[in-house]
Amino acid sequence: MWDKVQETVNYLKNKTNYTPEFGVILGSGLGSFTHDMEIEFTIPYAEIPNFPVSTVKGHKGALVFGKIGSKSVVAMQGRFHFYEGYDMKTVTFPVRVMKYLGVNKLLVSNASGGVNPNYKVGDVVLIKDHINFFPDHPLRGTNDDRFGPRFVNMSEPYSRSLMKRAKEIALQNEIDLKEGIYLGLQGPTFETLAEYKMVKNVGADCVGMSTVPEVIVARHMELDCLGISVITDMGDEENINEVNHNEVLEAARKAEPHVRKFIKEFILSF
Repeated sequence: MWDKVQETVNYLKNKTNYTPEFGVILGSGLGSFTHDMEIEFTIPYAEIPNFPVSTVKGHKGALVFGKIGSKSVVAMQGRFHFYEGYDMKTVTFPVRVMKYLGVNKLLVSNASGGVNPNYKVGDVVLIKDHINFFPDHPLRGTNDDRFGPRFVNMSEPYSRSLMKRAKEIALQNEIDLKEGIYLGLQGPTFETLAEYKMVKNVGADCVGMSTVPEVIVARHMELDCLGISVITDMGDEENINEVNHNEVLEAARKAEPHVRKFIKEFILSF
């Protein structure tokens, strides 16, 4: 894994001569954040050594380098999911590459199903913690101490200082930012009503099929993380029949202007 990461990092550095400070992973329907960037390089995943290729509708599949104001950013237009058939090390490979490109702050976004009755479709949620229900773990297997320790302290998966700043930015820009706990499941099926109830009963506010593995690997390398989730459907008896991927993408697109504005202003605040 180490050699593959370094090979990919060297390829990208030689191609771009770029050292980004911020990494952004854009979830379903949220890829147009890159329109706010002064783009310098766009590299399709298919051209990057050792990179997988996203197979999911709503994920464009390119690494975008550019500026938000004076801040250097690398953004993933589309992520990789365990349900696509990739193993966890492949799913999280881009996070390791971002770290060695120079990233020290990682912003992850996703679309999720809400189980908190105070949420509604279109709400933007600041992820304050997560619950890992994936059937595999991205750090399973032999540990490479060059990346990080064998046993990772997960008491602060999402940076408290970044969350504090995020709330201030949301307030300043009149963005209604909810808070909640995200639960990660494998997918690709949407949850049954009983499963949505389970998610709520174990203490989560929303559920999705990504993010948790990426944040675990980021923390393994001491990257500070901020997580944002867009509520694209509600997992209750009244709304469960309407849940499908096209509806999720449409809800994400409607919320996207708020998410784009938030991420932009958050990055500019540093």
